[in-house]
Amino acid sequence: MIGLVLAAGAGRRLRPYTDTLPKALVPVDGETTILDIALRNLAEVGLTEVTVVVGYAAEAVRERQDGLEGRYGVKLTLVHNDKAEEWNNAYSLWLARDHFARGALLVNGDTVHPVSVEKTLLAQRGPGILLAIDDVKKLAEEEMKTTFDAAGQLTRITKLMDPAEAFGEYIGATLIEPRIAADLADALAATWRRDPDLYYEDGYQEFANRGGEVRAATIGDVDWVEVDNHEDLARAREIACRY
Repeated sequence: MIGLVLAAGAGRRLRPYTDTLPKALVPVDGETTILDIALRNLAEVGLTEVTVVVGYAAEAVRERQDGLEGRYGVKLTLVHNDKAEEWNNAYSLWLARDHFARGALLVNGDTVHPVSVEKTLLAQRGPGILLAIDDVKKLAEEEMKTTFDAAGQLTRITKLMDPAEAFGEYIGATLIEPRIAADLADALAATWRRDPDLYYEDGYQEFANRGGEVRAATIGDVDWVEVDNHEDLARAREIACRY
């Protein structure tokens, strides 16, 4: 199993920080970036081979690759997304299909969370796809919301859901088992080919619709944030120093 970080996005709402840097390299604790936290967490749970999907300002990641590898004791493989500024992240994850074929613990490159999330996912291994879900946070319109049936199988994952109907929010961390990797890659391909502006979570929906197993691992009451804008960044800087 490998670690997998999606870090291709431009992060336009975080300018001027992202004028020359991808969102994953925005500092959140001194010189510690979002990518630093992701790699530290993955290394702490024993994943020393990490694939990073890059795109916007990819050279900034390449310039830091040796330093990141040395700091966290990991080997990084960079996968370049040449459509990162045009298409959404269903395509980004599909580009990593040969890598997640080994199984992967995926984290979004714009999410700041403690290593307890990775530990929770690994402790509950078994389902083909296991989603880290926050069922504590009060939900609003922007969150990636989820519902599951009585047997625990994913029924919906979308931002376009009444928060009152949702079980919880997907926080941007997934455990992908190798046995379903080919089917997930097919579902992602169908998703971005249908509409390249779709999210990889839409690929999870496609996979589930085809009968693929997608289940929830609730993360408990933990401090985490998806960093989309300056308000989120301020929150990330409040909590990152506690990890």
